Amino acid sequence: MSAPAEWVVLFRHGHSEWNLTDRFTGWTDIPLTGVGLAEAAAAGERLAAAGFAFDEVHGSVLQRTRQTAEALLAAMGTPGVPFFTTWRLNERHYGALQGMNKREIFATWGEEASRRWWRGYYEPPPPLDPDDPRHPRFDPRYASLPPEDLPASESLRDCQRRTLPYWNEVLLPRLRAGRRLLVISHGNTLRGLVMHLDGLSPEAMEKVEIPSGVPLVYRFAGDLSVTGREWLEVPAAGTA
Repeated sequence: MSAPAEWVVLFRHGHSEWNLTDRFTGWTDIPLTGVGLAEAAAAGERLAAAGFAFDEVHGSVLQRTRQTAEALLAAMGTPGVPFFTTWRLNERHYGALQGMNKREIFATWGEEASRRWWRGYYEPPPPLDPDDPRHPRFDPRYASLPPEDLPASESLRDCQRRTLPYWNEVLLPRLRAGRRLLVISHGNTLRGLVMHLDGLSPEAMEKVEIPSGVPLVYRFAGDLSVTGREWLEVPAAGTA
């Protein structure tokens, strides 16, 4: 029987097209920019230099995580590592905020409420109407999911609740079997996972930031309890 893996690496995808216009992306399937691809490649070089190698990569169904995985693994010299996708690692669904920038959101709902929605734990943004073309029920990638699983909006708590079953039922058993895992996801999804792994309160979680393009390594004891974590510093793209 394999010994449990000693670590897992969490990674937030890099700069996307909508970052250029400061728009909330959520489940909208927006590609990476050249900057985002360079961030992933730089992280792959840093991981390889630090001695990391992966047996599996797990990401969301959104193309920005697949693009990140491809660029990162190519930079490591291991492009054939299996890549598994799940909607449970998607970004938090921002509801009616998706596609809007902060200036538009402040003008529509006010700054105080808006900041509660995107930084707080409990309160979701205004939901999409069921007939809104942005609703995930119109996306064929989610056709097999029960309608009650398809969000029209999510709080961070909602996002965490649909992410943790994947951690507990898929990723932990793989770690227990000794698989070396890279999890590529999104800012809020990873915030919820960090909150769980670090045992943070909702108030402490509001201060958690997950920078893009920087690997976060969690280390485990033999019983897979967390013993520590570290950020791997990555040189800026294009630097030595």
